[in-house]
Amino acid sequence: MHKLRNVSGYLKKSNQKQVIAEARCIYNAETKRQAVKRFKYWKDHWEKKYPKAIKCLEKDLDELFNFLEIPLLDKYKALIRKRIRTTNVIERAFREVRRRARPISGFTNEDSVNRIIYAVITRLNNNWLDTPLKEFTQFI
Repeated sequence: MHKLRNVSGYLKKSNQKQVIAEARCIYNAETKRQAVKRFKYWKDHWEKKYPKAIKCLEKDLDELFNFLEIPLLDKYKALIRKRIRTTNVIERAFREVRRRARPISGFTNEDSVNRIIYAVITRLNNNWLDTPLKEFTQFI
């Protein structure tokens, strides 16, 4: 999502929806090979008009496709892929740290800040261990 937002910054408003919709198809591929093939098609289609947008996505292509290499049972790929490819878990952790730290008007030193952050992240990690995609992992 964040990468596509960056790409859209290089596009004319009139083409943004179409270009981004086609780019989303890249991420919805079943395999890395299929994703690369879709990227090449997308690149061929838009490179003349938006070379900077193409470069923006292309420079991080390997990192963007890492989630496609995680072995999953075919039965559950569609259900789990979205969670794997997005940053929602990370953003949730940051939001929780902010929620806990804001009411504290002032920290006495750096160690006190680190203790709060450590406690929040540890709690989130423990919760994740207790129920990590519970509805999916029971079969994996």
